[in-house]
Amino acid sequence: MSTSVPLRLVLASQSPARRKLLQAAGIEPDVLVSGVDESQVVAERAEDLCLELARLKAQAVLGRLRPGVDERTLVLGCDSVLAFDGEILGKPADAADATRRWERMRGRSGVLHTGHCLIDVTREAHAEAVASTTVHFADINDEEVAAYVATGEPLAVAGAFTIDGLGGAFLTGIEGDPGTVVGLSLPLLRRLLGELELRLVDLWTKVAPGGQEIEHLG
Repeated sequence: MSTSVPLRLVLASQSPARRKLLQAAGIEPDVLVSGVDESQVVAERAEDLCLELARLKAQAVLGRLRPGVDERTLVLGCDSVLAFDGEILGKPADAADATRRWERMRGRSGVLHTGHCLIDVTREAHAEAVASTTVHFADINDEEVAAYVATGEPLAVAGAFTIDGLGGAFLTGIEGDPGTVVGLSLPLLRRLLGELELRLVDLWTKVAPGGQEIEHLG
């Protein structure tokens, strides 16, 4: 399953959290922002919405690539939404919207869905799936809600919270892969690569975080 040519991963996302997650796992992606207007896509199920958005992001970037003949290029599109109380929640519209959400979510639970679409540009193949993680919110008070919303962090993320930033203190636990909540599931990415007859280890860079050397396995 190993590849004899260098693998290039293009991340179709402007999310610094997704990029950092890949980098921490030894993968240095190229980043191209898709420019997809997420507000124009609707679906009845959160799983369908996030997967369709991930697909559109990957396809938008695909059309702008000029793959080299001496490399195998992959494009990864991801999108996250929160299913809560029968609603599908993406990024809040403004601070007031974020405040209202937290007033409803505190002390309760929701499911964060992240769609992944991985396109093998060289082989004209793709693999896609959704990762889902249950999130339990702390019963924070009004002052904490106001302070958190004032930081601006909730306005930039699906569901108005993160696990890898200030919002992590306001979660009491999760059931599933933490990466899903960040916006990219590494175990799912590994599985999708396998469907394309590739290995995640072939995406490792030569130097991992911390400076230790990584030898490619094939």
